[in-house]
Amino acid sequence: SLTGVAHADEKLAQKSGCLGCHKMDSKLIGPAFKDVAERYRGNQAALDVLTAKVKGGSKPGEALNWGTTPMPPSQAPEADVRTVIQWVLGQ
Repeated sequence: SLTGVAHADEKLAQKSGCLGCHKMDSKLIGPAFKDVAERYRGNQAALDVLTAKVKGGSKPGEALNWGTTPMPPSQAPEADVRTVIQWVLGQ
């Protein structure tokens, strides 16, 4: 079921460390997932752009897209990162 998939992807987000800095509906350290989904709605490159950002993190000296806290690179496997991002973009 779709509900089961959404629940599994939320669990994957938790396991991957995403929920330490992000929440679905409100800003934590990083932006709310719903705000990320809104910003990238209709952007065909969003999955690749966001996967690269999550895996690579913020680079020193680059302009930050959200707030003032740089994003650390994720240690999660790329396939898991892509699955979580697809879930986020589907919000």
